[in-house]
Amino acid sequence: MDAKAAAKDIKQGKISPLYVLYGSETFRMNEFAAMLEANLIPKEDRDFAVVPFDLSETPVQAVVEEAETVPFMAERKLLLVQDYNVFMAGKDNGKVEHRLEVLSEYMSAPADFSVIVFMVHNDKLDERKKIVKAAKTAGTVLAFNPLGAEELLRWVEKGFRDRGCTVAPGTPEALVASAGTGLQTLTAEIDKLSLFAGSGGTVTPAAVDSLVHRGTEQNVFNLVEDIANLRLDKALNTLYELLKQREEPIKIAALIARQFRIILQVKELSAQSYAQGQIASQLGLHPYAVKLAGEQSRRFETGRLREILSALADLDYRMKTGAVDKVLGLEMFMLRLGA
Repeated sequence: MDAKAAAKDIKQGKISPLYVLYGSETFRMNEFAAMLEANLIPKEDRDFAVVPFDLSETPVQAVVEEAETVPFMAERKLLLVQDYNVFMAGKDNGKVEHRLEVLSEYMSAPADFSVIVFMVHNDKLDERKKIVKAAKTAGTVLAFNPLGAEELLRWVEKGFRDRGCTVAPGTPEALVASAGTGLQTLTAEIDKLSLFAGSGGTVTPAAVDSLVHRGTEQNVFNLVEDIANLRLDKALNTLYELLKQREEPIKIAALIARQFRIILQVKELSAQSYAQGQIASQLGLHPYAVKLAGEQSRRFETGRLREILSALADLDYRMKTGAVDKVLGLEMFMLRLGA
């Protein structure tokens, strides 16, 4: 079962006694927990019917004890449990002793007035652990991994529609290019742009360009994109904008090198028939970043990318040793690259 199907069940009143949520997309995980809380616990009961726990400070048997205690002045209680080791691989080096057999025994006969939600802060569960297998049998286990490239754009578009706005073509792409792929940041920018457009208004790429602040990494990505498309004047303007913002030239060079390294890695892995999701997992990148790097990689030969990275390594050495003025070194590198 995926998160969408689980959410549909919850809205229909089909509540599991136990949920294990895991993955790197913490925003969506928190969003799911909030949706569960909204559907399970009336607003006036939440102060005493929603109980938070942190397993780095509290033993899991205390969670079970709370789950077995009849709720006070409420039909049900919700236990939100932050987990950093119980369902994960590796030895638990914490000071808290977790008696997993107590949790396992509870899972075999959970209380009908309690719902436990474990929020596991890791990309994977340790499938070898008995407690993970028990959770899959007794409850609902859901993965919250980064959205795919197209999914992310649809998520942005839906965010505008949910706020009563229409979306001009290219707006989701422009927003992700400016704000990055973090859902928390994107949500804040969607709120801002929707307020600007007003109910029934249209959000455009021009509005994104005017209202959304671009971070350093997003600026460097656009700089590399402009170089790849031989728009040297725009690339230099972006460089000067970064320098106006007092960004260190050595840092800018390092970020340019990082982007070209990603382009090379994506190009090589694509040549080996790796899928977009596999490349994202292998490189620890968001799938949307892999999609864009793949598009950029088609404009460069592999040998040329290696030459660029070698030139950047030489520039880094010369900048750090004082052999070249930092700003002049960056300008000359970009002019040679454009040529």
